[in-house]
Formats: sequence, C-alpha cells, structure tokens
Amino acid sequence: MEKRLLVLAAFIGMVSLMFAFRSGQGNAQNSIIQGGITGKVSPPDGGISVWAASTTDTVRGLISSVGSFSLQVKPGTYRLFIDAKEPFKDVTLENLEVKDQPLDVGEIVLQ
Repeated sequence: MEKRLLVLAAFIGMVSLMFAFRSGQGNAQNSIIQGGITGKVSPPDGGISVWAASTTDTVRGLISSVGSFSLQVKPGTYRLFIDAKEPFKDVTLENLEVKDQPLDVGEIVLQ
C-alpha cells in the first residue's frame, strides 16, 4: 500500500512539473522582443563588445569574428556604445530610434 502511494505521489509530482514548464513557455512566447539593433564594425577584429542603453534598458552583446553584431532590445530611444580594442577609439551613436523592426546602423568604421 505504501509503495502505491509513493508511486502515485511521484506521478502527480511529475505531471505538475510538466504543466508548470508548459505554462512558462506560453508566457515566454508572449514576451518576445521584436525590435533590435544590428550593424557591423570595421575592421572586424577592432571591436570587443557593443552596448545599447536607454532610460529603462541596457543590453550588451559581443561582436563576431566578421565584425557583425545584433542586439535584441525593446522599442525606444537608445545610445549605442562600441567598446574598441587598442589602438582604436570607442564609438558612441546617439538617439537611435528602435521600432518593432530591427534597426540596422550599417558599418561603423573604427578610427
């Protein structure tokens, strides 16, 4: 009798966990961020990381080996920072308006 109760309790626990994770996935789909900032750094090995900051949000991303980057951000106005390797200088882009579609800032040439 005790063995049956233990098996039943384990089964109920597993079913509860399955539904808990399932409902979390549904909520995640509803909160997908559609806006973003994309671009490319030249030379490709001149940048370390990229940051986008607004009054309510800050996101950091890495620059790929080919110089491209992509940040997922909420719609709003952002300042973009490119953290450059020496001897290059950091770059800041101001007042970037992100809407529901990704904003491509194009090629950023490091000096």
